[in-house]
Amino acid sequence: MSAISLLALILFGLMLLVGGKEGITAYFSVILNFLILFLVVILITGGLPAVWVAFFAGICILATTIYMGTKDEKTANIAFKATLIVLVLLLLFVIPLDHFAQIKGFANEQSEAIEAFDLLIGANFEEILIATTLLSTLGATAEASIAVASGLNELIENDPQITVAQIFKSGKTIGFQIMGMTFNTLFFGMFGSDLALFILLYKLEAGLGYYLNSKIFVKECLAVLYSALAVILVIWITTYLVGKKLDQSQRKIDN
Repeated sequence: MSAISLLALILFGLMLLVGGKEGITAYFSVILNFLILFLVVILITGGLPAVWVAFFAGICILATTIYMGTKDEKTANIAFKATLIVLVLLLLFVIPLDHFAQIKGFANEQSEAIEAFDLLIGANFEEILIATTLLSTLGATAEASIAVASGLNELIENDPQITVAQIFKSGKTIGFQIMGMTFNTLFFGMFGSDLALFILLYKLEAGLGYYLNSKIFVKECLAVLYSALAVILVIWITTYLVGKKLDQSQRKIDN
């Protein structure tokens, strides 16, 4: 048995032990998302536009993650709507910035690992970079949106007379807590994945200018910034949607 298979079985056992039926559902949502990503690779390799393949795959991944990750339909609907809005806004934001940054393709530090391969594969590396950026932000945005929506809906259930202003204030408080944890997770994930590269560059006595012009370093930094921006947007939009729904329901009761 390989290490990956063993770890997958351990993960299944722990999710079953801790989450029960919901844990099993969440486990299969991970498998389904993996199959969607595998299909994305096949479709892009087949010649379909990478950006649009990633966009529609992102919608499927968000639906799978959100609706299979929570039993509360109201929370899931709001979170899904908020993440879709953020996905569209992020697409409009990423396309010009990635084109301006010119960080597509492979970096010089990766040349030794790929020099035995033919790079004339007929793929648009700029589109692949945009697609990768979109897909890499999905997990953080879905997690933040579900956390905010579930927290605010629980407040509404405990206090049906709560005002919209109080909801916005509570959403701001929850959002600040989520942002702090998410930013640290993203930053340390980036630093940990490229730690060997940073050590190598330090041993080579590379200066600050080299880091700022390194394609790998800039690409990872932009990925963290995109994810952070997506989390901030989804927190604000989720809070707004919950407040709007509360206002509409209170007006119906008053009428």
